[in-house]
Amino acid sequence: MTQTDNQGPADYAAQVQQVARALLDHSGPTVVLTHENPDGDALGSVLGLTRALRELGREVYAPMTLPRYLQFLPEEGELCAPLTEWPAGALAAVLDVDSNDHVRVGGAEMAAFGGPVVNIDHHGTNQRQADTLLVDPSQPATAQMMVDVLDALEVQWNEALATPLLLGLITDTGSFQFSSTTPQTLRTGARLLEYGARLNWLNEQRMQNSPTYYILLREVLNTLEFAQGGQVVLARVDDAMLERAGANWDEVDPYVGMLRNAEGALLAVLVKDYGDRVKFSLRSRGGLSAQNIAVALGGGGHVPAAGATVEAPYAEARARLDAAVAAELERLRSQPQDRRA
Repeated sequence: MTQTDNQGPADYAAQVQQVARALLDHSGPTVVLTHENPDGDALGSVLGLTRALRELGREVYAPMTLPRYLQFLPEEGELCAPLTEWPAGALAAVLDVDSNDHVRVGGAEMAAFGGPVVNIDHHGTNQRQADTLLVDPSQPATAQMMVDVLDALEVQWNEALATPLLLGLITDTGSFQFSSTTPQTLRTGARLLEYGARLNWLNEQRMQNSPTYYILLREVLNTLEFAQGGQVVLARVDDAMLERAGANWDEVDPYVGMLRNAEGALLAVLVKDYGDRVKFSLRSRGGLSAQNIAVALGGGGHVPAAGATVEAPYAEARARLDAAVAAELERLRSQPQDRRA
């Protein structure tokens, strides 16, 4: 089973300096990677580091395939197609995902890479086995950690660096609504605004949904379930629904945030049913751990936001989900009321 450690390092500042030194000392190309199906924190962190290294005169590759809703942010040519082979003398900078999780790292085949690896991540399930590490699950977003790394790189701050990092920050804090938001998070956001980050533009772009998003939403709501006395809300998407709506999988991910807003629900579950396998996206509140449920299913993530893929048809995967949810609700019921966040 995946091991979880949600504690931050005692030597965080020293690790930031070590990461910056590893990036600065490497004379060859840097390949900046993140997880498959990138979100705003993944993209924002990649663009922040990529742009900073290029400003420092470094050769950088950033292979990434973006979902439709994030395609507004990169400039033309900033990202490249997934690599079929590694450039000679490369360093891999893997952001917002465990570099050892080869299946989850997108853009290049980590199993085929034998060079140095820098891993910057804020997931408690990270194995912490890269050559140079900055892993701190107490941080609300990898983008917040990247602000510290860019400070250590001593780049000249500007709007082009600040805007993608602000996207990462607001993505993983739910626009500063989640309990992971700290005073430091708000101070970091204020700094990025001072550097010219385009908050209003980001929000306008993020809120744009295609017509098929709404047509598919009608299908999704028809699958809506409330379980465990209303403590769990669940909805499912499959290929047939996408075909009827003329939509694609890129448009599905935002629905889980909408489900999370259901009154009385401690857990929201969005099910992507691919037929032979099922992906669960989980969001929780009130002391219930989405992370515990995801880990029980072979996945990972954060306490309030996690996910897992189960290699089984929906009926079997759903039974495993229900068992994991029941176990987590029982754990929560056994906790003293004052320990529930």
